[in-house]
Amino acid sequence: MQINEALGEVSFRLELTTPACPIKDMFEQRANEVVLAIPWVNKVNVTMSAQPARPIFAEQLPEGLQKISNIVAVSSCKGGVGKSTVAVNLAYTLAGMGARVGIFDADVYGPSLPTMVSPENRLLEMNPEKRTIIPTEYLGVKLVSFGFSGQGRAIMRGPMVSGVINQLLTTTEWGELDYLVIDMPPGTGDIQLTLCQVVPLTAAVIVTTPQKLAFIDVAKGVRMFSKLKVPCIAVVENMCHFDADGKRYYPFGRGSGSQVVQQFGIPHLFDLPIRPTLSASGDSGMPEVAADPCGEVANTFQDLGVCVVQQCAKIRQQVSTAVIYDKSIKAIKVKVPQSDEEFFLHPATVRRNDRSAQSVDEWTGDQKLQYTDVPEDIEPEEIRPMGNYAVSITWPDGFSQVVCLILFHSKS
Repeated sequence: MQINEALGEVSFRLELTTPACPIKDMFEQRANEVVLAIPWVNKVNVTMSAQPARPIFAEQLPEGLQKISNIVAVSSCKGGVGKSTVAVNLAYTLAGMGARVGIFDADVYGPSLPTMVSPENRLLEMNPEKRTIIPTEYLGVKLVSFGFSGQGRAIMRGPMVSGVINQLLTTTEWGELDYLVIDMPPGTGDIQLTLCQVVPLTAAVIVTTPQKLAFIDVAKGVRMFSKLKVPCIAVVENMCHFDADGKRYYPFGRGSGSQVVQQFGIPHLFDLPIRPTLSASGDSGMPEVAADPCGEVANTFQDLGVCVVQQCAKIRQQVSTAVIYDKSIKAIKVKVPQSDEEFFLHPATVRRNDRSAQSVDEWTGDQKLQYTDVPEDIEPEEIRPMGNYAVSITWPDGFSQVVCLILFHSKS
C-alpha cells in the first residue's frame, strides 16, 4: 500500500487466491468504493493480483505435478456421452476466466484431444537433458495426449496402458498451473484407479445423458470416486433438449442428471442442449466456448467454471483444516466434511489400529504390533494431508501411517 496524503491518493494491491476468481470485478469495485468514501481520498488505484495456493502435499508428488494447484477429473464411466467435449470446454472456460490451465487426455485407446483442438505443433517434444515431456499448447492451454505422441491409438494390455498414462502425466513439464483438467477414459478399471492413486484429485465433474443406461454406468463412477475420497462437485447432463417451433423437446427423456444429484447428494446440476454447433466445434478443432464466447453453451460452461473454482477453493480449505493435532488436549481433532461436526481421537488409539504390513501379518492376519508396544502418551510428529480427509501421520519411531480418519471414526 502507498499513500500520498498531499494529493489524496491511495494505491494498493488486492491479492486473490486464484486468478479465475469469479467475483474479482466485484472485489475491485467495492475496494474502490470503500476507500473513496474516506473524506480526504481523491483517487484510488487498485491492482488485482493472484497468489494461487500451493499444492497441499507437493513434496510427495512427482516433480511435474508439484506446481499444480488443483487437479479436476471429468468422468462419465460411459463412452459417447460428451465427456471430452465437457472437459475441453471447461478447460478453456477456466482459461478465459484468467487461470493457467492444462488438459490431460487420459484415453490411450481412443484419444479425443487431437481432434478437438488445433495446436500448431501436433507432436509432443522430449527434453533430452531432463528426460521430460514438453506439452504442446493451443490458445494458451497446455495439452498432453497419447494422440500427440505420433503413435495414433494404442493397442496394448491394461498394465502397459497404466504405465503409459503414468509416464505421460507425471513426467510432463506442466509448470505452474491453477487447474489441470483430466479427461478420464470410460470405465472404472485399472487405468482409472491408477490415475486416482498417482495424483491427488481435488474434485470430479460427472458427465451423463438423460437415458437410464447412462445413469447406471455413471453411478459406478460416482461410487468409485466416493471410495477414493474424491468429492464429486457437479453433474453435467449433456444432450438434454432442443428447441424448435417455440417448444422444448426432450428426445432422450428426462431425469438422469437429477437422479444422480438426488441419489448421491452432488450439489450442482448443469444442462447442455443438443446443438449442432457444439458437435461441429469438437470436430473442427475449435472449442465452442472459444468460437462463440457469448453463446448459450458458453454461458452454461461459465456457470460450471464458477462452480469448479468455488468448490475447489472450498475443498482445499476443508482439507487443510480437516485434521490437526491439538497439543493442549493431546488429541487429534478431525472436522467432518460438509458439516459442523468434529471429533477427537487419542493418538495411541490411532497408532495401535494401524493395519499396514508393518503392524499386521499379511498372510496370517496376526497382529504384529502389540498394545503395549505403543506408549499411552505417544504424540504425532507431523500430520500431512494425503487427499481428501486421508492423512499421513509420522510417529516418533519414524513410522509413517496412512489412515482415513473419517472412516476410522465411522468404525469406532
